[in-house]
Amino acid sequence: MNRFAFFIYMCVLFLLPAGRMLAADADSTGTDKLWVQIESLSFFKDNEFEGEQAKGYSLPGLWVRPLLAYQPLPAVRLEAGFHALIYDGANKYPCYAYHDIGTWKGHQYQRGAHVLPFFRATARLKDCTFVLGDLYGPLQHGVVEPLLNPELELTQDPEMGFQLLVQRQRYHLDAWINWQSYIFEEDTHQEAFTVGVSQRIHLTPPHRALRFYVPIDVLVQHRGGEQDATDMGVQTLCNAAVGLGMEWHADRRVLNSLSADVLALGAWQQSGHLWPFDTGGGVSCSASAVLWSDFRLFGGLTYVRDFVSLYGIPFYSTLSQKHGARFSSMLTPHVGAEWCHTFARDYTLGAKIDAYPAVAGAMTKADGTRLPSAFSNNFSFGIYLRCSPRFRIK
Repeated sequence: MNRFAFFIYMCVLFLLPAGRMLAADADSTGTDKLWVQIESLSFFKDNEFEGEQAKGYSLPGLWVRPLLAYQPLPAVRLEAGFHALIYDGANKYPCYAYHDIGTWKGHQYQRGAHVLPFFRATARLKDCTFVLGDLYGPLQHGVVEPLLNPELELTQDPEMGFQLLVQRQRYHLDAWINWQSYIFEEDTHQEAFTVGVSQRIHLTPPHRALRFYVPIDVLVQHRGGEQDATDMGVQTLCNAAVGLGMEWHADRRVLNSLSADVLALGAWQQSGHLWPFDTGGGVSCSASAVLWSDFRLFGGLTYVRDFVSLYGIPFYSTLSQKHGARFSSMLTPHVGAEWCHTFARDYTLGAKIDAYPAVAGAMTKADGTRLPSAFSNNFSFGIYLRCSPRFRIK
């Protein structure tokens, strides 16, 4: 697939006549409104990883995003400010696009915090919402967890580019381009962007207590460009998931809701040689229950072969993030619990624990050494406080 055909293909996906609208926080009745909004997420997350899949690490810190928001019309909203990421104990941050852009190295540094300007323009036209600049994501995309690690909320730069959100009664879509690296002529790194499409086809009316839906998620990362002066060549990597999901809203005092899904996973290296294999796949199933409104229990099981998750948890991949070794397969149970309590809409305190007791198949190292299958016990624990107060000016 050449670059022109790739863009045509993604533009067709963007123009699908349905989708999910996530910009619901805009006031649909207000006009000529001006306010200050301070979004922040304070967190402490500890990852204790064994085995050869990934190194363990901790994430103590916060990000803060002060914004000046103006809504001149009910369907138009503008937001401007900055996004600052701060890790406890760090005093300088490399100036490059965070997250997972190959082996890039930052030769320039920011002192005190990793700071980026933030601007978002949102326009709503009937069922469609168009977003330019900084996007709603990554967790708001609703991509299934085998393809998207929730931890990106703590590590990734705000997504920037273009987003189309549309919501209808039985069909939701979120389509976006996250432009991660812009290059100038004779630049020393590659152009890079990620295209995503997240769809939900609802098979039952939304007012029913028992609902069924079909999730369809696609992520494509492209690296290269006509101005590319490196010798890495064009690289296009794809992930996809499709399946069947169920939600039951019990609305009882103890049991509030149940949900479950079964997914088929796929990976395709359309061009390039970053992965040691071109195609792979797997299956995943999961279930969760919400109790007493604030407490959630969840569990799942994922099995993959020759599969790499572009932005997922490393235990869902057969390629080691630790030293690049390849596994013949990966069987990963996932169990955990989360507590989340909201104070007056704008303040949320939560804690979460995850366990990934992975069973890795036979491992082949870069030097050709082959080791037998092995079990590893991996878990993580985190606590967070999300705040988003708003102050009306006009």
